[in-house]
Amino acid sequence: MRRLGQVFYEHRRYAAVRQTVAWCYRGGSISAEPRINDRIRVPEVRLVGPSGEQVGIVPLAKALELAQEYDLDLVEVAATARPPVCKLMDYGKFKYESAMKAREARKNQAHTVIKEMKLRPKIDPHDYDTKKGHVVRFLKQGDKVKITIMFRGREQSRPELGYRLLQRLAEDVQDLGFVESNPKQDGRNMIMVLGPHKKKTEAMAEAREAQAARKADAKAHPGRSQNAAEEEIAEASAEEIAEAPAEASADA
Repeated sequence: MRRLGQVFYEHRRYAAVRQTVAWCYRGGSISAEPRINDRIRVPEVRLVGPSGEQVGIVPLAKALELAQEYDLDLVEVAATARPPVCKLMDYGKFKYESAMKAREARKNQAHTVIKEMKLRPKIDPHDYDTKKGHVVRFLKQGDKVKITIMFRGREQSRPELGYRLLQRLAEDVQDLGFVESNPKQDGRNMIMVLGPHKKKTEAMAEAREAQAARKADAKAHPGRSQNAAEEEIAEASAEEIAEAPAEASADA
């Protein structure tokens, strides 16, 4: 048994050494980037030209010579193929364009966020309008809203007050959202979730269009001062601003 264990240990050690040697041979570490030019260590490659044309299987030295003639890089695009597939390209330009595409994809990603708004059963009418304005703004942005009614003291014996308040709020914003989760009691709180009719991607697209329109208007009227432009925008959206004041996180 001791001999068998020693053989097993030596086998694992030998495998680890082989793996380390392989990493060093490929450049010292595992990298997500493809190998280029003199980092490619194979006798021959399947070469693809700069315009995507198939050149065929050529020796590595010939491929490097063609890359030098075209003033391009030899990039390994399919390392697992036999032989590996390499392409002639401007690797710096390729990396830049890939980074820009990834950045644009991240910008267009839509992450639905769940906002939370807390109310009291006996909320003041002015405070209710303020809270409703926040809910309207969140739904316009394509976000879900979690409405929490907080009961304190004797208010816990009157859950119907919270239920009626949630129903009133849902009716007031029914043009922008719908009740995704009906009101339910959770300890001292009553919770309801509103979902937006408008998708997050649509809200983001509209916001970008509005921003582009403001920029175009600013270019069309270069003599107008910044303050005048801001005043005109504020007047045009006075109703929306009145419904969506600055966010307040304090409880009612």
